[in-house]
Amino acid sequence: MAKRDKSDSVRERTVVRHGKLHRSRSVVNVAKGLLTAALVVVLSGVSVAAYAVWDLTSRVKPTVELATEIQPGEASIGAMSGEINIFLAGTDSREGSVLDDGEKGELNDVNLLLHVSEDHQQVTVISFPRDLMLPVPSCPGPNGEEEYYSARSEAQLNSTLSIGGLPCVVATIEQLTGMEIPYAGLVSFDGVISMSNAVGGVDVCLTQPIKDEYVGLNLPAGNVTLAGIDALQFLRSRHGVGDGGDKSRISNQQIYMSSLVRKIKDASTLSNPIKVYGLAKATAENVTLSSSLNSIPVLQSIAAALKDVPLEQINFLQYPTFRHPYQNGRLTADKNAAQIMLDLVKSGQALNVASTGEAVIAVDENGNPLPAATPTPAPTETAADGTTTTPSPTPTAATLPDNVTGQSAATKTCSEGRTIY
Repeated sequence: MAKRDKSDSVRERTVVRHGKLHRSRSVVNVAKGLLTAALVVVLSGVSVAAYAVWDLTSRVKPTVELATEIQPGEASIGAMSGEINIFLAGTDSREGSVLDDGEKGELNDVNLLLHVSEDHQQVTVISFPRDLMLPVPSCPGPNGEEEYYSARSEAQLNSTLSIGGLPCVVATIEQLTGMEIPYAGLVSFDGVISMSNAVGGVDVCLTQPIKDEYVGLNLPAGNVTLAGIDALQFLRSRHGVGDGGDKSRISNQQIYMSSLVRKIKDASTLSNPIKVYGLAKATAENVTLSSSLNSIPVLQSIAAALKDVPLEQINFLQYPTFRHPYQNGRLTADKNAAQIMLDLVKSGQALNVASTGEAVIAVDENGNPLPAATPTPAPTETAADGTTTTPSPTPTAATLPDNVTGQSAATKTCSEGRTIY
């Protein structure tokens, strides 16, 4: 194929384009199986471990190369040093899925950037709306350097997976945020289903029923344990929550993700060999990793950096946006609020997420709504001569702009269902 000039226009295609895939080396596959086996041996004995070695080595998916990558050999055993950026995209591809309804093509409808601060004390997960219109850089086609798709001044974020695969999605988010992202993964519908089943379901609370005929979801009010298809459809539901838009769906997804993090970090999950193995199996079968992440030392180093971060310091944020000025139903970046958010995230400061998303309400342990936070008066000290002074304040969490919504993993929230029609 003749090499294309990057400035050439991109003709419309119906064929899904991906980054160049490479099969995992057999030695890496065996190492993955051995690592899982060692973990399971400690937890439950040799018989399960033997099955883990045989089973997982045959399930590892192909990897994909990113433009910004760290070679697997650069990581060592122990916590990885410095900040860590990992991008996760959720694909809506029906190919080979239990949810094959005949729809073709592939879009990145879920876009998450996980950032671990340099001191490993803060973890932030930023959700980018699928309907965000933004510039897209030039992306390599399926033949790598032999073919390029031209840069676009504006395109919808969820189209970037079909333009140039996972590498193009990552390059687009790098350009938007100014953050280098050396690690990435692509999660399928079946991956969401399998992971929810592996942990025994994810608990969410609903202040009213959620009904969404578009995805076939019908949930009662109250506490609900989501697993299998229901978990997937809860995450996909747009018409059943908030104002029916993508931002409301993200807020609903953050309720689910916060609960999932609480459950995974719970001792009853980590000490259960069946759940641990189930999560490993779900990942191996349903997540396509970048080659930089397809490494036992890298995975161990990242896990070591994450394992001791308390729930209060794990935050889920939504990239701030406004309604697009001329594209109906689309969004444009709130650049000022976004820059403040990104600067705070990269600084490693503790964050105070003051604004919850549309149709999300914070509750106490009994499910009662929490009152809105009120400012605390500054303390004063009285000297011997009767004068009063205000001492220097103790460093507190940095407050994000009002247009940045989200929650911490420690905050229990409920979905209020559809609130605006």
